[in-house]
Amino acid sequence: MATGQAARSTRTIVIAGVPAGLLQDDVMADILTIHFQMSRNNGGDVEEVTYPTRNKGVAYITFEDPGVVESVLKKDQHLLQDKRLARLYPLAVSRYSQHAFLCVTSTLSVAVFRHRFVLEDLVEEMRKQSPDLNFGPLQPDGRIAVQGSFPALRALREFLLSKAKSLPGEDKREGQSHQRPRRKLQEHRGAVQMKNSTRDAQREKQVLILDTDIYHYMKFFYPKTLQANDVVISGVTEGDITTVCIEGAAGRGAAAARGLRAKKTIEDFCVELQKSLRKERICFKEQSREERQRYRQLCERLKPRYPAVLLSPCDTHIDVVGVPADVLGFTEDVKRHSR
Repeated sequence: MATGQAARSTRTIVIAGVPAGLLQDDVMADILTIHFQMSRNNGGDVEEVTYPTRNKGVAYITFEDPGVVESVLKKDQHLLQDKRLARLYPLAVSRYSQHAFLCVTSTLSVAVFRHRFVLEDLVEEMRKQSPDLNFGPLQPDGRIAVQGSFPALRALREFLLSKAKSLPGEDKREGQSHQRPRRKLQEHRGAVQMKNSTRDAQREKQVLILDTDIYHYMKFFYPKTLQANDVVISGVTEGDITTVCIEGAAGRGAAAARGLRAKKTIEDFCVELQKSLRKERICFKEQSREERQRYRQLCERLKPRYPAVLLSPCDTHIDVVGVPADVLGFTEDVKRHSR
């Protein structure tokens, strides 16, 4: 990692709360530039604005002087104001390397509320309670995928916990038998939660729900974390979520204890990776086969400069996962060489 690339990350801030879809992207980028250049906002000369990004309502601002970052962060509140906007929009400003993933995905189980609420009505109430979150379709088993920032997901979790306190004891105890996992909130990105252990006649199984990017990064760079003596560890990936099963011999002996230790090791390491990694998406300018091949060859050519970066090529884009400075440097190099 070059010193200049690391220095660039110290000159970059992350902006959340940008009103998406109201104006053309280039117009919104100009409004953000004006805002962060104004002295009343503790701003300074802006080198580059990256907007839109893979995360809805998020932009990156890179200043020419790293001292401006500290000045901007000291301002109590940033309100985005322009004659082309109907109202003021509060912005959340943070350092580029402050969080691992600005946008996290969780799968919540609301099945425990089934006997007290119409689940479709509850989900609609959740949407109103958390307008900054994106909600997937409600599944027949009461699960629903939710995507957004950590603070917004945390607020939604507190809202649901307050709802759960009003449930009768029978509903709260529902699903606690050994035959099926206990129904509870399961956050899949940002905080790794363990499902209840399930037991059959031959095996003792621990189940972890991990973010797919974290799982692949761990598997590629830290494979020993997913290995343990006398324990079978396997992963099944479904989109953004990977289910990891840790199986050992049934009973309370040494094998079961090793399974529990393996689960704890994976869980703790995922939390550490979550704190240190960032993900960016490089979208193809064109959707042709030649364009995809060109980008992939370019990324493979640049990758030796960033050995700790994980590339995940898809049909329409390439995801880049690594520490913030490496990800920023890599994506900037790709942008510069693809012009």
